[in-house]
Amino acid sequence: MEQLFILVFLVGSALFSSVKIVNEKNEYLVERLGSYNKKLSPGLNFVIPFLDNVVYKDTIRDKILDVPPQSCITKDNVAITVDAVVYWRIVDMVKAYYKIENLQSGMENLVLTQIRAEIGKLELDETFVARSEINSVLLRELDIATDPWGVKVLRVELKDITPSPAVQQSMEQQMAAERKKRASILNSEGERDSAINSAKGSAEAKILEAESMKKASIMEAEARKQQQILQAQATAEALQIIVDQVKNDPQAQTALQFLLTQQYLEMGKVIGSSDSSKVMFIDPNNILSTLNGISSIIDNNNQLTKFSTPIIKENKSS
Repeated sequence: MEQLFILVFLVGSALFSSVKIVNEKNEYLVERLGSYNKKLSPGLNFVIPFLDNVVYKDTIRDKILDVPPQSCITKDNVAITVDAVVYWRIVDMVKAYYKIENLQSGMENLVLTQIRAEIGKLELDETFVARSEINSVLLRELDIATDPWGVKVLRVELKDITPSPAVQQSMEQQMAAERKKRASILNSEGERDSAINSAKGSAEAKILEAESMKKASIMEAEARKQQQILQAQATAEALQIIVDQVKNDPQAQTALQFLLTQQYLEMGKVIGSSDSSKVMFIDPNNILSTLNGISSIIDNNNQLTKFSTPIIKENKSS
């Protein structure tokens, strides 16, 4: 009875051990008598008890490898600390188990080696501005290096690049000097632009003023010219009337002399009535000749009157 119980127990244990349930996104590697036999996929699987043995279990989902901060030397011999994160996935479980003894440790050391190699090719300033290029190079190199291990590197990101405290202090001083330099340059450029704008504004104002004065002078000259033309035309018309009158009337010449004498005297009167002091020089001969002209006009008028009166009387007596 006891032997039967032991037999049933052994058979049950063997049946139970022969059933393998693999979860989704996981894979098992099975060896039979010490050599690789098959790979168990997600779901219900059966193995031969005591002959088959599951030697490796892992997931085929994406994994994260967090690389701890490591000291690196740049091309210009500056010590910096770099840490990174790598996203990767097992694509061939057989290679991942049989090609390398410790896949996780191998991945970590490979990433550190590649980071140090890439940082050593760049100077300190380039490591800050070329981070995306470094990530691309690391991704390509790691993907090629891990392909024999059945691993696919999906993404590599440098999380932080930290220089030593002394280097940080010198960089801060350099940045402060650069900011002061830029500020002084901007101030000088602003003052220069302000001076240029002021000079341009003053020059444009002077040009506008000169142009306006020029236009005003031109308009004033044109107005004077028009006035002179009108006065000349009026004088010409008046002279033409006087000439025509002199030709038609013999007594008009004497009357013209009288008018000129009267205007001459009026002019002297106007000049004498002004407030300013003045000295006038008058030629007596001109005055006498003018008065003689006036008296001759009066005499001629009287003579005309005498001659005309008897004729009228004779006409009445007749």
